[in-house]
Amino acid sequence: MEKKYLAKIIATENEGLQMISACCAGAKVKISDIKFLKSNKIFLLSVERKKIETDQKDKKINSVCKFEFVDQVKSKNIDQNNKEIVLELIGIDYLKNKDDYEINLMFNNNAHISLKTETIEVRLEDQNEIK
Repeated sequence: MEKKYLAKIIATENEGLQMISACCAGAKVKISDIKFLKSNKIFLLSVERKKIETDQKDKKINSVCKFEFVDQVKSKNIDQNNKEIVLELIGIDYLKNKDDYEINLMFNNNAHISLKTETIEVRLEDQNEIK
């Protein structure tokens, strides 16, 4: 039986965040799969991405990108009422402001989501392969 290699990348600094950004570049994200659990300070993004970090670049995989310690989420150019819209994630970067960070998720069509967080704690976890 073939062992399914499911990645788990945990980022706590810029280098790890860049790696997650690279893995998610071009990933498809449905509006209904973006969630902010305010009381838990967790922001979740369910993405459909290509396995670029292995030799199987044509394989598609469902992954969850989880951001922790998120205090505030702002979005721009995203219609949150239309749950069926699919965005394409272009990349993730961050800015440091005094005591906190602003993590920016950039999508196609000039859409973006900005997360205000006290620390960089992001994990990308593969869920299952898309057949």
